[in-house]
Amino acid sequence: MVVIDKGIGTVEIGRRLEDAGVISDSRVFAVAAFLTGARGRLKAGEYRFEAKVPMGEVVDLLVSGKSLIYKLSVPEGWTSDMVLARITDNDVLSGEITARPAEGEILPETYPFQRGLARQKLIDEMKAAQERVLAEAWAKRNPSVPLSSPREALILASIVEKETAKPAERPLIASVFLNRLKRGMRLQSDPTIIYGIAGGKGKLDRKLTRTDIKTPTPYNTYVIDGLPPGPIGNPGRAAIEAVLNPKESVYLYFVADGSGGHAFASTLAEHNRNVAKWRDIEGNAATAAAAEEEDAAATAAEGAEAATLPEIQVDDAAPEAEPTNTETAEASQAADSSAETSGSEAATPPAAGEVLELKPGSVIWASGRQIPIPKLKPVQ
Repeated sequence: MVVIDKGIGTVEIGRRLEDAGVISDSRVFAVAAFLTGARGRLKAGEYRFEAKVPMGEVVDLLVSGKSLIYKLSVPEGWTSDMVLARITDNDVLSGEITARPAEGEILPETYPFQRGLARQKLIDEMKAAQERVLAEAWAKRNPSVPLSSPREALILASIVEKETAKPAERPLIASVFLNRLKRGMRLQSDPTIIYGIAGGKGKLDRKLTRTDIKTPTPYNTYVIDGLPPGPIGNPGRAAIEAVLNPKESVYLYFVADGSGGHAFASTLAEHNRNVAKWRDIEGNAATAAAAEEEDAAATAAEGAEAATLPEIQVDDAAPEAEPTNTETAEASQAADSSAETSGSEAATPPAAGEVLELKPGSVIWASGRQIPIPKLKPVQ
């Protein structure tokens, strides 16, 4: 990998190529550039060379300017603050951001660029792309759409973008909002409440409350009439086109259906039935999750209890050799000592298949050693 900065001469380019092991002699490179007429036409950039590349190919690549291409993606619906944070954190880009884009001015897309591109230049490219897409979609809009300007289309598209993660639903979601605007009904979109609270952060770290729904903000479409004063994110091409060419419908309501999509309704009564179904689905899912947690907790408790029980082993076979008299005496002495101090009976190794009785005051054999069982303490 070799980086050729703007403004450096042929000799310095040759030195960098030699230092990177691309060529063996920078002087030969300078002569080749002069003889081929390439000197003065070598382009800045970041280049990747294969091993043992012929000198002619090195010169040709630098003349072509085909340097490495990086990509920066902007997801649909991101706020401008989120996009600017991604651009700022990209260390391949250069320079400061001198003009912040307004909400909705950036087209969500994947943008290719070369090392050293100015951050502001990339932002300007994103803005120009959004202006172009919006102008093209506005020119092809359905004349029945009740929107008076491209900006209004941008605002509504940003709401549609936030309401569904399914691309196929966008034209239908757009039709619901447009039908409500035609009837003078409030949009009542939850994402507008979230934007009114969180702003450019884009996300709320909690669920919406009834107080949130009732609290006035310029963006709360449960409280205000018509559209909010500006976009609540950067809508993509598909959302803009969905708003300006929506699917025809009589729907006025929609609610999540539990599968990632939505159930649509044309009357409030039908909508309420859909809401009830969704609550049942949500409740059943919560119940199932709670049951799984209880089962997991019970299994973990059983495992922990089993892990604390002593391992008791019974030898199935007799010892291969009789213990020496010294060993017998020591074992007998240990048993007598235990009986004297604890009042327990002397312990003997269990026979094969024998069922052990864990009586208080007794001594058992476990894992090849004697374990005294404590006496019960008298009740005070």
